[in-house]
Amino acid sequence: MAELFYYLPGIFLIYGVFVLQNAAPGPNVLAVIGTSMSVGRLSGVAVSFGVASGTLTWSTASVLGLSAVIASYGQLLFYIKIAGGCYLLYLAYRAFCSAWSATDLDAPSVSRNNQTLMGFYRKGYLLNLTNPKAALGWIAIVSLGLEENSPVWVSLAIIFGTTTLSLGINTIYAFVFSTPRMVSVYAMARRPVQAALGGLFSFAGYKLLTAKVD
Repeated sequence: MAELFYYLPGIFLIYGVFVLQNAAPGPNVLAVIGTSMSVGRLSGVAVSFGVASGTLTWSTASVLGLSAVIASYGQLLFYIKIAGGCYLLYLAYRAFCSAWSATDLDAPSVSRNNQTLMGFYRKGYLLNLTNPKAALGWIAIVSLGLEENSPVWVSLAIIFGTTTLSLGINTIYAFVFSTPRMVSVYAMARRPVQAALGGLFSFAGYKLLTAKVD
């Protein structure tokens, strides 16, 4: 029981940062929104499942890879935390820039010609898997709660928890943004939302950079 309460704060912190990073408008979210608006809700959900599958791939590779490296080179965790903290501060910077800017990121183009549900699923999966920022993002996320000698259940909680959250977040976007009215609501609230995200990413980055490595 003591072990459970020891690791739970780090796991919940991972979930929180993951939600913030993945709920903020970016290529994955904008692809889901764009597909839902231009093609339909079901197609948007298919993209959501593809994005979630990409999350499962990234989380499994990151957790297993970092676990093996940390087990062999425990001191490397210090440098991983530095890299993760710096990336979170970079996300904070991008969020503040978005809050200051009059325009948002452009959504990836979505072609509706001869596109099946499997095609939309594949589009979401490849979009997530080929995102060059995903690797740094997962270093930041995993380093928040993964320690040397962490038990197996912690890795499983990270993998399946983040995959479930990814599917839930993107499916909600697919349902909500099936109507143009919600797009106008977000457009009005975008700046304060991005400013709040910037503050939260700044806090998470600070906590990671100042955390002690056992």
